[in-house]
Amino acid sequence: MAGKVLSLLPPLVLAAAGLSGLLLLCVPTRDVREPPALKYGIVLDAGSSHTSMFVYKWPADKENNTGIVGQHSSCDVQGGGISSYADNPSGAGQSLVECLEQALRDVPKERHTGTPLYLGATAGMRLLNLTSPEASASVLAAVTQTLTQYPFDFRGARILSGQDEGVFGWVTANYLLENFIKYGWVGRWFRPRKGTLGAMDLGGASTQITFETAIPAEDPANEVQLRLYGQHYRVYTHSFLCYGRDQVLQRLLASALQTYRFHPCWPRGYSTQVLLQDLYQSPCTEAQRPRTFNSSARVSVSGTSNPVLCRGLVSGLFDLSSCTFSRCSFNGVFQPPVAGNFIAFSAFYYTVDFLRTEMGLPVATLQQLEAAAMTICNQTWAELQTRAPRQRARLADYCAGAMFVQQLLSRGYGFDERSFSGVDFQKKAADTAVGWALGYMLNLTNMIPADPPGLRKGTNFSSWVALLLLFAAMLLVALGLLLRQVRSSKSPGAI
Repeated sequence: MAGKVLSLLPPLVLAAAGLSGLLLLCVPTRDVREPPALKYGIVLDAGSSHTSMFVYKWPADKENNTGIVGQHSSCDVQGGGISSYADNPSGAGQSLVECLEQALRDVPKERHTGTPLYLGATAGMRLLNLTSPEASASVLAAVTQTLTQYPFDFRGARILSGQDEGVFGWVTANYLLENFIKYGWVGRWFRPRKGTLGAMDLGGASTQITFETAIPAEDPANEVQLRLYGQHYRVYTHSFLCYGRDQVLQRLLASALQTYRFHPCWPRGYSTQVLLQDLYQSPCTEAQRPRTFNSSARVSVSGTSNPVLCRGLVSGLFDLSSCTFSRCSFNGVFQPPVAGNFIAFSAFYYTVDFLRTEMGLPVATLQQLEAAAMTICNQTWAELQTRAPRQRARLADYCAGAMFVQQLLSRGYGFDERSFSGVDFQKKAADTAVGWALGYMLNLTNMIPADPPGLRKGTNFSSWVALLLLFAAMLLVALGLLLRQVRSSKSPGAI
């Protein structure tokens, strides 16, 4: 009898497994997303002083109609910005080749043809377009000819408006700091409840201020409405052409020549030869340009380390006399009161970082920033070279740069001690350079159709748990029967 029972146990176990399998087939399934493939995009940031290439990547599926984009790699183009090739347009295209060759290596070959490629030119090309539209068109045509020779999906080379530059910089900063969307530890995307940061960018030829505001702008030209990750944002933005660092330095030099014949912002003991053609060729120095001058002439200019006169020159850059709105920043431009925290990048960061690290000066308050600017403007050329020997190329201009940043923030944008405490000077956020290019890419991903995600059949977690428990219970029953029969067979009455 025991032998018969024991012989039945293996089929019983097999029956349990078979029954579990049949139940598994009956359990309802759901679609499970496979990890999506990656897409790539390339943005060339053609600034006034140099060009940078950024390669971005993101999952082929999207979250709330905006791609989850991250920086894959970058490359700095050798030489000046493409606007510096006005007299040699073909050189502008040729300058991009080295970085484009790197892009061929950075983007998987099978993705080349589907990778969009964009070039955006900023204030340097905006200025060139003002002075010589023909030269501007020739430069864009030359870079277009180069870019179309590569296997990427070239989408065009264009000059960005100042509004675009400001808004896309704002998008970049808030994206990197996860103010729009965040990936939670539970494995789901969610919108953080913290607000957005304002963004301030100081480039070579223009400066931008952008921040979210609750009230409509009195000047419609200063308002942009965005939809990102299913959320609406009302944003104030303005770009001041000719208020970038390089153009400001040129304007201050022209004013110094016109007023003093020396430069109060340059350190005492420093002098150089200034080619008048270079100084007056920009539309930004048109107001200081003499009616007649010898364009090939060179003028010797010396510094005097005079912070009071330097501050007077810088203050002259801001016209605060007229405003047709309820309130303005400067030059009659509407601006609501600055609100919330801000991130200041590009030349804002480099200027303040020099004061902090090279000069060892505190800049945590507006008063400290003003004192730091006065301190550096009192330094002689010999003293500056001793303090910062590695910064010789730009050393003579840090006084003017620091004085301008301080005046722009306080007199121009209207920051006071309280609001200035919320300004953070940063070069990077989340190990990525802050600028307009990533925001530009984030915007453009809305126009790139999402690949349908791969699907595979899977069973709900709760169904798997129920099946496993059932199978384990049947095995335990079978083992229980087995032990019972073994004991029965060893008893003295067993036959």
